[in-house]
Amino acid sequence: MRLLLWHVHGAWTTAFVQGRHEYVVPVLPGRGPDGRGRAQTYEWPDSVTELAPDALREEPLDAVVYQRPHELELARTWLGRELPAVYVEHNAPQGRIAELRHPVAGREDLTLVHVTHFNALFWDAGPTPVRVIEHGIVDPGARYTGELPRAAVVINEARRRGRVTGTDLLERFRRAAPVDLFGMDAPALGGWDLSQAELHDAMAARRVYLHPIRWTSLGLSLLEAMHLGMPVVALGTTEAWEAVPPEAGVVSTRRDVLEAALRRLVADPAEARERGAAARAAALSRYGLERFLAEWDELLAAVVPAGAGAR
Repeated sequence: MRLLLWHVHGAWTTAFVQGRHEYVVPVLPGRGPDGRGRAQTYEWPDSVTELAPDALREEPLDAVVYQRPHELELARTWLGRELPAVYVEHNAPQGRIAELRHPVAGREDLTLVHVTHFNALFWDAGPTPVRVIEHGIVDPGARYTGELPRAAVVINEARRRGRVTGTDLLERFRRAAPVDLFGMDAPALGGWDLSQAELHDAMAARRVYLHPIRWTSLGLSLLEAMHLGMPVVALGTTEAWEAVPPEAGVVSTRRDVLEAALRRLVADPAEARERGAAARAAALSRYGLERFLAEWDELLAAVVPAGAGAR
């Protein structure tokens, strides 16, 4: 199939475009949010093509993968035709529980795909068909050394997102063990902003991965840390209970329990390595790339009429 999608979330898109299809991503001058084109910091296969909006109207396409509400209008304007569609919701809903109606709720002409069961549980989609396809990760390999008795945290926009990402908790965790922050604006908070390859090596050198995020869909950095072979200390919120089995680390909503676990694992490299191996095994089993792509193939085959061909 030939699929149109916007380059919105780099890590998720990197996994998605590893499939057997052809992928078209819009590109605009300046590569802004609606036209980033091909990734500049991730490795993407040659099956991904970037095209300007004015070239899309005549481009043969089988389906559209939406990820933001305004993309539906962009597609109408840029394509001038309707195509089979799915809408991927990456985020947990914000606001009062009784008012968490999804932007495509009531649309029976497309399928709403959630990346976690938590999201599917909390979003109100009405009669819109809903499917959960959990994350898949391009395996960075078992790089864990844990040579540094420190914890790694990855938070993008840590200052702006504040309590949502648990940025305010870092100083308290630092009283239990040294904590290193990585992310897009981490240097402003004394941390590091690294390339993907550099980040994975830096994470793997730390003894523990700390996941302090209060409210998130499911941080892909957490799953990447588990793939690396890192033990995990995580807030027991949203999907973390599903992602991190007991043998892979400690998940709790009690700060004292998390602090004690962080202190213990940083001080005990043998336990940290054992739990990290369990984390990697769990991540490969549940969040492997092969399962992710197979589920997407199954859904796309159901969404696009048989024999339709690129249109």
